[in-house]
Amino acid sequence: MNDIIKKSKNITLRRTKSTDLEFVISLEREPYNAQYVGQWSKERHMDSLKDRDIVHLIVEDSNTSKPIGYIIMGGIENKDNNIEFRRVVISDKGKGFGRETLKLIKEFSFNQLGAHRLWLDVRCKNTKAQNLYKSEGFKEEGTLRECVIYNGSYESIIIMSILEHEYKNN
Repeated sequence: MNDIIKKSKNITLRRTKSTDLEFVISLEREPYNAQYVGQWSKERHMDSLKDRDIVHLIVEDSNTSKPIGYIIMGGIENKDNNIEFRRVVISDKGKGFGRETLKLIKEFSFNQLGAHRLWLDVRCKNTKAQNLYKSEGFKEEGTLRECVIYNGSYESIIIMSILEHEYKNN
């Protein structure tokens, strides 16, 4: 099985290996990232590597082969072709890697996985991510009010999605 999923000029998406999990967990727990993404144990990440309904990927800098982020997608076997873009974390912020990663994820989801709908949730306070998703064709569907706890406080999340025909006409 080929580990490389997608490649662009600057980044490569490849399947996560168990040896990548220390990097993934450290990136997930970094204070800036932790306020926006859920926290999984090493065991939960390890289980996800074997789960056929989940795609766990590493984002690498194509020029250095250095890991610069990770992605988790779920619902790969969803009968309604709804794929959840569960998590994306990029360590090298402000260099366009996030946008390029998102473009590759859309291409992978619609062209290889056969998605009809690619959806995500994003914390209301994460306006930078919301703006990126909107600029890449995602539409806001609604808000789940005070549904996650972070540092003892309830936070709301916004559900966003892009449909296959929106992706293809964009």
